[in-house]
Amino acid sequence: MAQGMTPQDLDRIASAVAQAEKTTAGEIFCVLAPEVSDYRETPLAWAATASLVLPAGALFAGFRPEMLTRLFGGWSIGHQAALDGAILSALSTYIALQLAIFVLVALVVSIPPVRRALTPGSLKTARVKRAAMEQFLSHGLHVTRDRTGVLIFAALAEHRVEVIADEGIYAAAPNTVWNEVVSDLVGGLKRGKIADGFVAAVARTGTILATHIPPRPDDRNELPDGLTVLTKR
Repeated sequence: MAQGMTPQDLDRIASAVAQAEKTTAGEIFCVLAPEVSDYRETPLAWAATASLVLPAGALFAGFRPEMLTRLFGGWSIGHQAALDGAILSALSTYIALQLAIFVLVALVVSIPPVRRALTPGSLKTARVKRAAMEQFLSHGLHVTRDRTGVLIFAALAEHRVEVIADEGIYAAAPNTVWNEVVSDLVGGLKRGKIADGFVAAVARTGTILATHIPPRPDDRNELPDGLTVLTKR
């Protein structure tokens, strides 16, 4: 079952959306993403940085090319005429050390918990915003009647949520009210109660919509009521 939720949990969310939409002409759509990106650049960035900084730091700390050569099993060269060979050997050892550090760090940072911990928060935020907008557009929330669609989006691995309301709602409701929706959703997620978070956020959204976007006599349900769970990247 999606992220440990039971069929009853999914039914609760769908029922909450259906109930909320009875009081408004707005449309509420819920999406849950286990993780919005694999952040492949994170291991590469850390590996590249470590392979440049660590060997250079060792040199600044007192290591010299000939010391690196001896450390990794190279032959010492005593004759001055062989200086070029010693430098080439030391440089080869230095490059090999860089490569080893790059591979090791890339493998360690590729471990999912490590990768998530070392991915910059700004990058996570940007990816979640982009993923939420992709869902908003791909499910047609921007083409609902009177532009009154609201997306409630949660990214579990990133610990981030997004609430996107279309221009028809933004024109009617103050932007600050959506902070309450975010707070309700985050509260449930922090407790490990995903369904509770979505139900509370949906109920709050319904209250906002009912105040500013009342139902129409000819209103119809334009979007599915259930929770859409994305596959992990």
